[in-house]
Order: sequence, then C-alpha cells, then structure tokens
Amino acid sequence: MAKCEICGKGVHFGNAVSHSHRRSNKMWKANIKSVKVNVSGNAKKMHVCTSCLKSGLVERA
Repeated sequence: MAKCEICGKGVHFGNAVSHSHRRSNKMWKANIKSVKVNVSGNAKKMHVCTSCLKSGLVERA
C-alpha cells in the first residue's frame, strides 16, 4: 500500500545521524493518498503519491 501505483515511489531507507554522529536506522515514507481516478472512463480507487497528483499525471474522478 505504501507505493504509488503510477510512478512506483515508495519507502526509502538510510541513516539518521545525531549531533554526536551516532547512526540509527531511518525510514522515509512517500506521501501516498487513496484517491478515485478516471481510468479509461471508469472511476477506480488507487494509491497515488501527491507529486503525481500535483503534476497532473492522473485525473481525479
């Protein structure tokens, strides 16, 4: 569910580095919304990232 069905953007992993330079695991999640989208004339519910919504790659139903 945490992946955009249009561009495939999902979770990224890396290190959170503190002031004393100790490292711990960190996870960045994509801003995914569940929206109704027009797909070939029919309304379909999809998980889409906000950057795809803002850029106009999908048309809301």
